Amino acid sequence: MTTTPRRTVLAAAVAAAVGTTASLTTGSATASAPSGSGRRGGRAEPESSIEYRGWVTAADWSSGTAQGVSVVATGRAGVVLSRAAGTVDYTDPHTGTTRPYEYATWLSPTHRAATPATELIASWNADTPAGTFVRVEMVGTYSDGTDTPWYTLGVWAAGDADIRRTSVDDQEDGRSTVWTDTFAIDDAASGLRLTTYRLRLTLYRRPGGGATPKVWRVGAMTSAVPDRFEVPASTPGAAAGVELTVPSYSQNVHIGRYPEYDNGGQAWCSPTSSQMIIESWGRRPTAEQLAWVDPDFSDPQVCHAARSTYDYQYGGCGNWPFNAAYAATYRDMQGVVTRIATLDDAERLIAAGIPVITSQSFIASDLDGVGYGTSGHLMTVIGFTAGGDVVANDPNADDNAGVRRVYQRRQFENVWLRTRRYDANGVVRSGSGGVCYLYFPAAPTAAQRRALACVGVR
Repeated sequence: MTTTPRRTVLAAAVAAAVGTTASLTTGSATASAPSGSGRRGGRAEPESSIEYRGWVTAADWSSGTAQGVSVVATGRAGVVLSRAAGTVDYTDPHTGTTRPYEYATWLSPTHRAATPATELIASWNADTPAGTFVRVEMVGTYSDGTDTPWYTLGVWAAGDADIRRTSVDDQEDGRSTVWTDTFAIDDAASGLRLTTYRLRLTLYRRPGGGATPKVWRVGAMTSAVPDRFEVPASTPGAAAGVELTVPSYSQNVHIGRYPEYDNGGQAWCSPTSSQMIIESWGRRPTAEQLAWVDPDFSDPQVCHAARSTYDYQYGGCGNWPFNAAYAATYRDMQGVVTRIATLDDAERLIAAGIPVITSQSFIASDLDGVGYGTSGHLMTVIGFTAGGDVVANDPNADDNAGVRRVYQRRQFENVWLRTRRYDANGVVRSGSGGVCYLYFPAAPTAAQRRALACVGVR
């Protein structure tokens, strides 16, 4: 498996696996997760530094600074390239091809993080017709008043005929680094933090063409989750006894398929999980989209998901924002990467009908019945038993029939929400601290909007 440097707390997936692996790869008024102590539903809430801020409404888009970009206010609001601000030659680092593109930009207002942050992950939803693509960047201010460089967080297109979607390595200034898809302060113990940030979209199209990208959502999750080997225990709540209807797909039936997209199996946990949840919302790729897949292969839609999420720089399908962006290519769907502070919030989402794709790393003894260890893995939380244990579609199974699992609540929440763990050799490693993907309709129900608001998303 091809790997890249660590993603700090958020990226255990690039470390060497323990035993049998299941690889991770990896709004608008401000909407934020609860900060400080409080009570919801009669239960005490833990401290949370997590905030997701999204730009998604016409008013959000109008609040930014545009050069050549117009706001589409009717239907699903977004921004499009209406007038070229300039032309640039783009050399694809993975094909060597250089082509001219017209471009236009949209720059968000400065947003002050609810809590000074050690990490930031952006995500976006866009349509990129043939001949178009988008670049997402950030610039921020440190707690000492100085600025970060402009960092590229992704160069993205839904397809791969024009450009190869890619993260960008070797971005750092000695105080912060971008690890594939995650901005991180290099030394959190120093006290340095990210206090404000701006996001910039650059929309590209081939000169003379009438096509344009359309971006419907862009946002970022910031956090300063403390180092912790254990998190407070929760008790069963809103979703006890609720299990959503989600198809079961195994990543392991694809072992050896499409080496150019990281060879299936353990490398495909993220797109396999994404595809399960996309289809739970009634969306599927068309026969035309699947025509390239070998007809002898089962579940060709998983192969399609792998190709559609593959990051040519990372060398894998586990770029978190690329998975969320892929989900949003389906009709009237949205995708967000964020973190969740408690299993209670996951229950609220499940109770409202929204599954949760979770990122975790563990050794086999951390999670009874799992039968493997992993330096990073994606699975889907689809429900809870009456007693509150977690019902998960875990793609690390020999076949589709073995995907549905039940994991002990206390073990699962600790494995998912902790930021520090011990590997099989007793060495301290990182955990995801509650990283998740949320996929939901462009027009959620009132109950779904309330559940999303609990985790700062709208």
